[in-house]
Amino acid sequence: MDDAALIAFLRAQRWAIEATVSSARHPQAAIVGFAVTDHLELVFDTLSTTRKAANLRANPRIALVIGGWQDGSAQTLQYEGVADFPTGADLARLKLEYFQAFPDGPSRESWPGITYVRVKPVWLRFSDYNVNPPNIVERTFSG
Repeated sequence: MDDAALIAFLRAQRWAIEATVSSARHPQAAIVGFAVTDHLELVFDTLSTTRKAANLRANPRIALVIGGWQDGSAQTLQYEGVADFPTGADLARLKLEYFQAFPDGPSRESWPGITYVRVKPVWLRFSDYNVNPPNIVERTFSG
């Protein structure tokens, strides 16, 4: 599966279940609304006081599961990556992407502690169980 197909799949989705690990090594998960860039980066907003934000500051590794439940489709993407909290020109670029997917995003910019998280891919597995045999494609990214 090439980047264009992955991006098209991701842009057809709005929500992901993200998983992080606490400083006590407890798994924690939540739903997030996300956008995707042309570089397969994911971006979402959250409050700086959330567990996910604290977890990602201590350990930037994150896993997300996308798709498979919203429309009854049997297609999912497992996405493992490394998160950061962009600033400057990177943040401005990512916010544009996010606000295209979530037009209500600018209304949250006034919330105290709002922050934006970027996730860069390390490993992806796309699974399509709508076909027989299932189509399962894995990709690993360097850097």
